[in-house]
Amino acid sequence: MFAGSVDKLEDATTVQNELSFPVAHSVSRQTADTLDAYWSEEREIIQPTQFVMRGDGTIIQATYSDGPLGRILADDVCRLVAFLTSK
Repeated sequence: MFAGSVDKLEDATTVQNELSFPVAHSVSRQTADTLDAYWSEEREIIQPTQFVMRGDGTIIQATYSDGPLGRILADDVCRLVAFLTSK
């Protein structure tokens, strides 16, 4: 798991210190496009974009949102991963 942010290193580090996974900083439009993430032209930021991937890089679930509604919850991701790994 990782996160990406348009924030500069100092602000992204502050957020990362509260998390158990890395946070990439200074994400540009080009990086967002490479990740197939949702970029907001209006605000010039990366919007919530979530992927669940297999070890081989295959995306098995993707969520794109322009706000807090519609984001996949961490507990739901854990249940999905537990289900998929139990097969």
